[in-house]
Amino acid sequence: MGSPWKPFLILSVISGLSDLAWASRPISYAAVLRMKTESSSSLSNPRGRNRQQYGGGLAAPPDWPVFAGHPHPALSLLGSQEDYRSEESEEFGPVFIQEPDDVIFPLDGGGGGDNKVMLHCEARGNPPPAYSWYVNGTQVDTGADLRYRLAEGNLIIANVSKKADFGTYQCRARNNFGTVLSRDAHLQFAYIGEFSAKTRGGVSVREGQGVVLMCTPPPHSPEIIYSWVFNEFPSFVAEDSRRFISQMTGNLYVSKVQPSDVGSYICLLKNTATNARVLSPPTPLTLRTDGIMGEYEPKIEVHFPTSVLAARGVTVRLECFALGNPVPTITWRKINGNIPKKARLRKSQAVLEIPNIQLEDSGTYECKAENPRGGTAFKGHLQVYTLPQWVRMINDSQLDSGEKLHWECKATGRPRPTYRWLRNGLPLTSQGRMEIVNGELSIHKLQPVDSGMYQCVAENKYGAIYSNAELKILASAPIFVPNPVRVIATLGKDASIECKPRASPKPRITWRRADRRIQPTKRLMLLRNNTLRIVNASRADEGDYVCRAENQLGWAEMTATLWVKEAMRVELSPNRVEVTVGESVVLSCKATHDTSLDVSFQWLFNHKPISFQQGGGHFEYIQTVRAKSSTVDLMIRSILLKHAGKYGCRAQTSADTIGAEAQLLVRGPPGPPGVVIVEEISETSATLSWTRGLDNHSPINTYHLQARSPFSLGWQTVKTDPEPVTGDLESAVAVELNPWVEYEFRVVASNAIGTGDPSAPSRGVRTKEAVPSVAPTNVSGGNGRRHKLVISWEPVSEEFQNGEGFGYIVAFRANGTRGWKEKMVTSADSTTYKYRDETFPPLTPFEVKVGVYNNKGDGPFSPVVVIYSAEGEPREAPSDVKAYGISASQIRVTWRPPNPGPGRPKGYEVSCWKESEKEDSGWTQRTAKNETSLLLGGLEGNSQYVLNVKGFNNIGQGPASASVMAKTRKAPPVQPPGNLQWIQEGNNVSLSWDPVKAKENESDVIGYMVLLKQEGRGHNQVTRTINPSTTLSLPEGGTYVIEVRALSEGGDGAVSSQIRLVTSSGVRAKSGECKANLAWPALLLVLLVPSASW
Repeated sequence: MGSPWKPFLILSVISGLSDLAWASRPISYAAVLRMKTESSSSLSNPRGRNRQQYGGGLAAPPDWPVFAGHPHPALSLLGSQEDYRSEESEEFGPVFIQEPDDVIFPLDGGGGGDNKVMLHCEARGNPPPAYSWYVNGTQVDTGADLRYRLAEGNLIIANVSKKADFGTYQCRARNNFGTVLSRDAHLQFAYIGEFSAKTRGGVSVREGQGVVLMCTPPPHSPEIIYSWVFNEFPSFVAEDSRRFISQMTGNLYVSKVQPSDVGSYICLLKNTATNARVLSPPTPLTLRTDGIMGEYEPKIEVHFPTSVLAARGVTVRLECFALGNPVPTITWRKINGNIPKKARLRKSQAVLEIPNIQLEDSGTYECKAENPRGGTAFKGHLQVYTLPQWVRMINDSQLDSGEKLHWECKATGRPRPTYRWLRNGLPLTSQGRMEIVNGELSIHKLQPVDSGMYQCVAENKYGAIYSNAELKILASAPIFVPNPVRVIATLGKDASIECKPRASPKPRITWRRADRRIQPTKRLMLLRNNTLRIVNASRADEGDYVCRAENQLGWAEMTATLWVKEAMRVELSPNRVEVTVGESVVLSCKATHDTSLDVSFQWLFNHKPISFQQGGGHFEYIQTVRAKSSTVDLMIRSILLKHAGKYGCRAQTSADTIGAEAQLLVRGPPGPPGVVIVEEISETSATLSWTRGLDNHSPINTYHLQARSPFSLGWQTVKTDPEPVTGDLESAVAVELNPWVEYEFRVVASNAIGTGDPSAPSRGVRTKEAVPSVAPTNVSGGNGRRHKLVISWEPVSEEFQNGEGFGYIVAFRANGTRGWKEKMVTSADSTTYKYRDETFPPLTPFEVKVGVYNNKGDGPFSPVVVIYSAEGEPREAPSDVKAYGISASQIRVTWRPPNPGPGRPKGYEVSCWKESEKEDSGWTQRTAKNETSLLLGGLEGNSQYVLNVKGFNNIGQGPASASVMAKTRKAPPVQPPGNLQWIQEGNNVSLSWDPVKAKENESDVIGYMVLLKQEGRGHNQVTRTINPSTTLSLPEGGTYVIEVRALSEGGDGAVSSQIRLVTSSGVRAKSGECKANLAWPALLLVLLVPSASW
């Protein structure tokens, strides 16, 4: 069975495509959006369509859900689609969708190879506009010059050249309703020439003298980046306080030449648009031999211009660099002001960089170069300009013949913009009925010939902007849409019947009823807008009313039928209700109305429509319709404090709109208290006051004071006086605070429902200083160098230092003595004190305590602890050192530790070097712990080594033991076992091979090792034998690999080739053949392959 959604999906796609199908040619997505936006605009304002190029759009309608008794959504949708189609069928003048932009075309091979340029231009209009282009004020003749071609509105230039095509381009769009000109677009060309191949002369200077190496760049466009190569590419000159590359001149400036600067210098140019690079011929730099340059005062060699112009928003870089000996220091200042905070100094202060420059950054800037020999300065003025920007633009207008047009456009910019006006692309001047004053255009007594496309141009010397609008002059006989109309009024209220014909010029209006002309009375009033108002309408006023409109082009009549209905009544219940936060409530709105009328409802909260989609799920409505009344209920779920207020129900029919209100009170936790003020502060307390917040319809029971300091984890509740702080108080004292700590305070209120939000924090205040009250903890020590007593402790947190001038008092005495020695440690962050006295022996016990003090006095000491002085480095060397080779690359060393006593080793260090070499050429290896043996690896085979052992601890190393000799074994044989033969019977394999014979420089063979491993399993079976044969048992069927290698005193020899067996039960086979029992097919595969190391 097919999916019921397929037809719907196909229709959706077709519907989406139909929105784009009306255009006769492809258009961009942005163009479609713009068309729909402007179409909607003209619907809302039929006498004016907004044509501004910069931004715009419609304000979304308010989200007011209407609950109609008999809604007709299909009719509403159809109406909007018909309005859209009618707008698109309306004829109008050209409106630019895309205007040409500036183009930089690369002549250095970066243009993609097709040598074409496209300038974009697109406009919409009905009928579709035709396009033409102007270059440097002259129309482009696409018929006479085949290099030019139009693709829709876009201009394509083939075989583009700098000489023929450089200039300013403008697009013109034209249809029956007028002509508009685009903004100017500039076509420029990016290129960089080659340096002259002529050899450059060398530059010779004294050491200490300044020098300038000239770049002399070839012609180029646009900007280029300069750098210098030293001697050979890619060794670039690094800029610092002594060397500077100007991006204005391209030259390399060296304030003080050093011998390391001697060499060849090449100027490198990079085009920022094409990335093309060119290199200058080298310039040699040499030192003269007639002496060293003495010191001299700075001379500013390169600087920014005396007048700098910059566009707002760009980054400005001001250069200033001086030669001098010693190397000058560059400083910057702004005359009569401060250098902007966003400014940055680059290249050792030789460049002042100001990003995103603004008008307030304008002014005079000074750079100063100084060294011990003197100083010099340069000043220049920075001026910021801005392109014109619109403040007020013109809009489409439709006016009657004979009316007056007044348009005003206004723009900002520096320099101040001037204005000019165009009609259909041609300039306008004040003459006859037309008056132009700067950005204002007035045309008196409009005529049909005044219709067309108008443009206001605001420009200064840095650019121009265009604002476009269409003027239509209307001339038509009266017409009424819709006609006839039905008007429903409420009994006893005023009734209004509008008369709004479409006509130009404005028509004369008359009213009649039943062939009698209506004359104004106290009950029948004719308003200035031609509306007929009937005061205190009654049943007798029902009937047909005719409005007649007439001008010189014709006349028309509209018939309006007036019905008078009973007044509607609305009841909202309950009209006052109290609830608690978290509860729910239902408000019921009942409307009694005429049975012939449909009614719609709207709910309001504090006079604003309720958004049921954005209400967070708190609001829900239920509607019930009966014969003479309709009811809609508003349910408010999980009520919050913000839901308290006035709720309105508005009922509307075609005759009347009536509303009713109800008050909702919400009980909840208190609101935040008012401003918290710290009135008095002491060492450990603060007196606070505050103002009451909202109790939210439940009395406040208590207040809680909270404090926050740099040392607390967020806000903490503090103890108070009185305790508790009752709800009738507005002040209290926070107690048990720490002295000399900066606190912020806030207050939280509570009632029977809960605890509310806290107040805003108070200003930060610091408690007064006091004597320290907390002693250091974890006093310990020991270790250190010989004759030293090391005392350490955990520092007191800044939170408990209680004032400035905090430090420690370290007191100690040797066990059995009476007097204490006290030493002051002035750093609050200190954790250690070291005392040296060569008179006391190692491991002397001391009684130690550490106290605290600050500017207010001495605080408490820590409890007394016993700490031993340093024991010193090991005094004795290890004994009974033995060493012997266990393989070609390993020697094992063993020793006996020294006798117990001061300077106990915490580990041992073994030194090892070849007998033929010195001890300094060897290496050392330490034990991981206090072990008495060590295996040295990575040694050369068959070599004699010298070794000794020494103990070490945290203090240092002890004496070395007597040296011993050890020799590594000869290397294992390099020949692997060969000619492997095997016979398999069931799960048993008999294996043999040729014996391995060791060479003279190799260790003798003492046996063989056979490795059996099953593929896919981690378990290996190793068999050792002294014979060149063995028998293996295969545990189960599978794939096995067998390898053999020789064993020697020097280690394991080379591995043989692998034997690979794939076996099953009932197999009998041997090397070179494959047989199987017929009762069970078997597969045997033997491969001899080189093996990797085990």
